[in-house]
Amino acid sequence: MKTLAFFNNKGGVGKTSLVYHLAWMFTEQGLNVLAVDLDPQANLTAMFLRESRLEQLWPDDNHPKTVLGAIQPILEGLGDVASPHLEKIPSIRLSLVPGDLGLSRFEDKLSDAWPRCHNGDAAAFRAMTAFYRMAHAGGEECRADIILMDVGPNLGAINRAALIAADHVVVPLAADLFSLQGLRNLGPTLREWRRIWERLLPQKPENLNVPKGTMQPIGYVVSQHGILESRPVRSYQRWLERIPGTYRQSVLGKTEKNAPESGKDPNALALLKHYRSLMPMAMEAHKPIFALKSADGAIGSHIEAVHACHEDFLNLARRIAALIGLDMDGS
Repeated sequence: MKTLAFFNNKGGVGKTSLVYHLAWMFTEQGLNVLAVDLDPQANLTAMFLRESRLEQLWPDDNHPKTVLGAIQPILEGLGDVASPHLEKIPSIRLSLVPGDLGLSRFEDKLSDAWPRCHNGDAAAFRAMTAFYRMAHAGGEECRADIILMDVGPNLGAINRAALIAADHVVVPLAADLFSLQGLRNLGPTLREWRRIWERLLPQKPENLNVPKGTMQPIGYVVSQHGILESRPVRSYQRWLERIPGTYRQSVLGKTEKNAPESGKDPNALALLKHYRSLMPMAMEAHKPIFALKSADGAIGSHIEAVHACHEDFLNLARRIAALIGLDMDGS
């Protein structure tokens, strides 16, 4: 079971849409998938579920069937992480641990736990590994081949605990200055978190299942770039050309002067086009763009775009699977 987090401290780069579409594509290719919404904004949950179901999951009093319900015992100091509720997505091999806006309440608890782990504090280790143990319990229940974690766009304590739980990290980007600055912040932070966690592991309590904290970056995905005559428009091209060197230096810690061109960078997992009017159509139908049919309104020139989207995400899924050692047939 592989755990993959999608992370950039810069928002608005298509991160949640990327997780959503890959979750569907991996299931289409025969894998059992668990999606875990660890972003307190819960946008991934809103993409998967209709509003009527969200009202049932988020009543006024408590939320036992969300990620908040699973970590509630730790949050209140009353026990350990609970088994997560898995929301089954009909007709496909996909389960979801629903997100919750109340998850932001866990931030202070995790901020306090991080330094206390240095002293071997058992309660602190239970808090820091709550996401990992919750996700793996859910993954075992649904026999997941891969766990996809969506996290918020910041470098806070919640994301630190989420990234520690990940085997691999994909960095979603937009071709702009803000994404480049995000890479400069993200890379050193990931390396620091990994270094500290490795130092803390020998102090963990016995019999507590904890992650290795590898959080290995496997590449980046540039989303929503403009296309003109099969080439990125000039304003995007300027930033695309700077991404490979910034990624290698900031995220991988490499200092080679001659970075590869954007179209030849082995760290570039995909350049995904902006599908414009198809995204609102997909959100209305609660399905990925590449699954839209004529009954959903995908007619005429939209059909070609739907097919192109399917090819894009199939290639991306295959690339990721090869990099993390995952068979696409689910074996």
